[in-house]
Amino acid sequence: MAIQDLTNKVKPKFFKEHQESLYKSLEDKHTTIEMLEDEDPLNTKMVLNMGPQHPATHGVLRLVIQLNGEIIEKTKVDIGFLHRGVEKIAENKTYQEFMPYTDRMDYLSPYNNNVALCTAVEKIADVEVPERAHYIRMIGCELARISSHLLWLGTMVMDAGAVSFFIWTFREREKLYDIFDQLTGHRFTVSHARIGGVANDITDDAMAMIKDFANSFPQELKDWHKLLDRNRIFFDRNEDIGILETEDALQLGATGPTLRASGYAYDIRKFAPYARYDEVEFEVPTRLEGDNLARYYVRMEEMQESIRIIQQCLDKLPKGPVRTDNAKQAYPSKDEVYYSMEGMIHDFMMTDTGICPPEGAESYHAVEAPKGELGYFIQSDGTGHPWRLKIKSPSFANLQVLEEILDGEMVADTVVIIGGVDPVMGEADK
Repeated sequence: MAIQDLTNKVKPKFFKEHQESLYKSLEDKHTTIEMLEDEDPLNTKMVLNMGPQHPATHGVLRLVIQLNGEIIEKTKVDIGFLHRGVEKIAENKTYQEFMPYTDRMDYLSPYNNNVALCTAVEKIADVEVPERAHYIRMIGCELARISSHLLWLGTMVMDAGAVSFFIWTFREREKLYDIFDQLTGHRFTVSHARIGGVANDITDDAMAMIKDFANSFPQELKDWHKLLDRNRIFFDRNEDIGILETEDALQLGATGPTLRASGYAYDIRKFAPYARYDEVEFEVPTRLEGDNLARYYVRMEEMQESIRIIQQCLDKLPKGPVRTDNAKQAYPSKDEVYYSMEGMIHDFMMTDTGICPPEGAESYHAVEAPKGELGYFIQSDGTGHPWRLKIKSPSFANLQVLEEILDGEMVADTVVIIGGVDPVMGEADK
């Protein structure tokens, strides 16, 4: 029996309907092809997926770009390939239990993430933090800011074609990781902040390493400026590329260096100071051009200002405890836990129940992370874990500008522009 006879005998109605729909779809396809050929006789238009597997899209970022030859006509940003669900994890953990998860959000600046959560909880629970802990936190946050900007600098310059520069920035990051190892006990996911202070005091060895880095790093910055500021290739790849106007930046919710490079000098450390940022002097680097080169200048100047803040913190560092002495608000020291029954009970209760803000209380608190405003909104039901916790992450906010600044650019500039915005998908997909 012939195959056609067999198919007609088994399911003649299905094949007839399928054949009719196939003919109809083919007619539609031919009509579409004819329309495209009329508009685009050389077939230069195409839709291209960049990511989420692309190594230069900073993780699982997907861009759908419509091209007309080498020019990007339209861009769509597709976030949502990570699915960490950290906000829901937070609602099923005590406040202190969730703190190590913040290291894994913007994993390039874990210290800022730790401090952001702890300061938010301290605000809603009315916790007093010792002066020495404030200054230690500021030192850690500024070191993390430099570390994050160093990775941005190395990868962005490498995206523009200079591979060796990446190695030089990582050499300085290794010094910072050694400092974090000495200061916190970990190189990468530090988990050093605690509600009510920090986990441990700064050691003499850590102090010496920080002072040495603060003295030597400014010369590295000067050398990098000499190499890049007059480099014609670097300038051509970044100047007048990915321009974001001030009004557009504000309307799209841009934050951090991306916003300040577009002419709006907003920095939470100045406008709503936390820790002791109101007791140190520093400038807020700002540019007017709004292009990729402006974002480069802002971050380079921010690293210089971070060194300035660290040096002032070292000079002002007061003596005293590094964590509040309140058994219902903070963990005890390990000496208490290991050598007294009361300390052991205290540690167990903080782990089991945790700090309990007033029922019905809610608050929002933000810090100036390396990528911009990192804020926590907390609603309490009176228990030791939040009833609702929402995170305003700067990478998520800054990704919105890509659809604005990529349109009209060359497809070859896509990677450099993404690098200039500097997103981390770990905090964008929550």
